[in-house]
Amino acid sequence: MIPAVKDSVVPKARPALTYGKIEIATPVVLAPMAGITNTAFRRLCREFGGGLYVSEMVTSRALVERTEESMRLIGHHSSEEVRSVQLYGVDPKTISEAITMLIAEDRADHIDLNFGCPVPKVTRKGGGAALPWKQDLFSSILNAAVKAAGDIPLTIKMRKGIDADHLTFLDAGKAARDAGVTAVALHARTAADYYSGQADWNAIATLREALPDVQVLGNGDIWSAADAIRMMRETGVDGVVVGRGCLGRPWLFGDLQRAFDDYLQNPNSTSQTETIQPNLGEVADAFKRHAELLVEFFDSEMHACRDIRKHVAWYFKGYPVGGEFRAALSQVESLDQMDSILATLSRGEPYPGEEAEGPRGRLGGSKVCALPENWLQSRDLVGDQRSVLQDAELGVSGG
Repeated sequence: MIPAVKDSVVPKARPALTYGKIEIATPVVLAPMAGITNTAFRRLCREFGGGLYVSEMVTSRALVERTEESMRLIGHHSSEEVRSVQLYGVDPKTISEAITMLIAEDRADHIDLNFGCPVPKVTRKGGGAALPWKQDLFSSILNAAVKAAGDIPLTIKMRKGIDADHLTFLDAGKAARDAGVTAVALHARTAADYYSGQADWNAIATLREALPDVQVLGNGDIWSAADAIRMMRETGVDGVVVGRGCLGRPWLFGDLQRAFDDYLQNPNSTSQTETIQPNLGEVADAFKRHAELLVEFFDSEMHACRDIRKHVAWYFKGYPVGGEFRAALSQVESLDQMDSILATLSRGEPYPGEEAEGPRGRLGGSKVCALPENWLQSRDLVGDQRSVLQDAELGVSGG
């Protein structure tokens, strides 16, 4: 198994990030990803390195209604020292009720609000990345959430705006600061950008400069530890948020911890930190470990095997395993069958270098952001837009 680094942390004079009483020594946050960042994946990533690991996004309405799936999504393993939950919602009262429930029942140590989802089924109802355009509603949600959270740190994650002509991140960042949030994370793309092109790190730097009195984190195109350090230097942010870069690469958090240990000790150093470069056998071991943790999470081997299938392409990206192997593993039905398939690998096959690195996950092209009728005509809610918003929270996850 790839060696972890958790026991070799270099002592620091101060934590890199402070969320209330929570000290985050490695200023890295795992971005919530629907269907990915469940307890199993969070535990696996934490075995490699430090940071803050956030749950999958869950809608506040489903949580208030205590649906079975929403309660499972906010669950945390006993080994998770900081229970971090991301909520998605469109109504101040419902979000307030969800936060009140989480705190009253001692289910969270940190709460993050999602205002960055670009998925059309969400934005066409005014939710996700479309919501900050409505300044009155956005501010109402923030103030209600911060009040309900009390001493529990509350942060937000957002995008630059709806499209290049309708940017919201500066106004939204200032509203969040004024409401009393602990930190603001910016994914440097618009909703229309989706996951295409390059993230606009200049926007992150602009937000950092505009908000000197609140912690700011940057998100977008962090595929390696070197990318994370470069973002810190170029934008001046307090930390980074990592999403698609860790798909099939949980050891990235080991790279990130090593890099930040070095960076925080000597910010001016230009030396490259050694990275984890797993051979094929070590990748197979990590894949199997992920599957075992999923069995525990779902309490079902069959369900776990179905879920791990979507990770096959990410784990084995760049490795010469062949189409038959990938196809077989993508149809795996049991851990025993998985062992048989993995046993066919040449475990000593070395790390393939750049072919295993770089972008992964959803890319796609830019698109027109789906919005409710007349959404862009006013920065305030008008007409029946409030009733349209209620449909944005249908389901358990906003993703």
